[in-house]
Amino acid sequence: MKKVVVLGSLNMDLSIETNRMPRNGETIDGKSFFMSPGGKGANQAVAAQKSGAPTSMIGSVGNDLFGSQLISSLKKEGVDCTHVMQNDSTSTGIAMIIRNAGDNRIILGSGANYTVDEAYTSQALQEIANKEDIFLTQFESDYEVVLHSLAKAKSQGLFTVFNPAPAKDIPETAYPSIDLLIVNQWESEMLSGIYPKTDKDCEDAIKLFLDKGVSSVIITCGAAGSTYGDKEQLIFVPSFKTNVVDTTAAGDTYIGALVASLANETAMKDSMIYATKAASLAISKQGAQESIPYKHEIDQFKEVN
Repeated sequence: MKKVVVLGSLNMDLSIETNRMPRNGETIDGKSFFMSPGGKGANQAVAAQKSGAPTSMIGSVGNDLFGSQLISSLKKEGVDCTHVMQNDSTSTGIAMIIRNAGDNRIILGSGANYTVDEAYTSQALQEIANKEDIFLTQFESDYEVVLHSLAKAKSQGLFTVFNPAPAKDIPETAYPSIDLLIVNQWESEMLSGIYPKTDKDCEDAIKLFLDKGVSSVIITCGAAGSTYGDKEQLIFVPSFKTNVVDTTAAGDTYIGALVASLANETAMKDSMIYATKAASLAISKQGAQESIPYKHEIDQFKEVN
């Protein structure tokens, strides 16, 4: 099996549930507060590892209690943390999450996540990765470092997967370094001007990204399923019915499970079906990393009637 290498964020999630979202200047009561290891990078790394792919994490935390807890939680799942550094000059990143009716709003405090530099990522990739391994990153690390790491990984012969979240502009020169671009509807709209609601919308957005130099694209549309496209084919995979409890880690679970399946050289459509099952299981539980299912749970998945 190929290795998965993730450059990304490690955050402590501070999550609270409300009966409705507060208005400007308003204080309301909350309930069911909990802390949970999170961060898009760490979540995706855990999802890949739980699906059986040997996974290494590149990132940074503060030299504080949250940082130690985040590293410990990754190691507990088997993620290689050799290249997760603890920084004395800044605190660990956090995510403030407000949950309401199965949906969520998230505010990020980047903290140590932005202290990983180009030299560190280049050295880590040189030490960790082999040709044809999978490299995965997002936009919760320093912008220039993320773009540099994509180009570096591509030059080393890795299969590069990019989830540009939170959505930020991607320079035209960076698109050819992306083998698989994974975006949701909001990210698609920000980057292409198309908010995909129909099959034709997805096809148009995918074509636009392919014309920019990306090798392939997946657009995830929540309950409407996901669509893959490259220059040869389009693949649509519907969602599965499930009991929605917390959507916080849905996208990260989908991506981590998908790349783990691809690392096992599974066909794209089968990998998308597997990832959809994983995300369906994740949203039926509360929290981020603790909601991410293991491979045996995904293999046994049964759709809710």
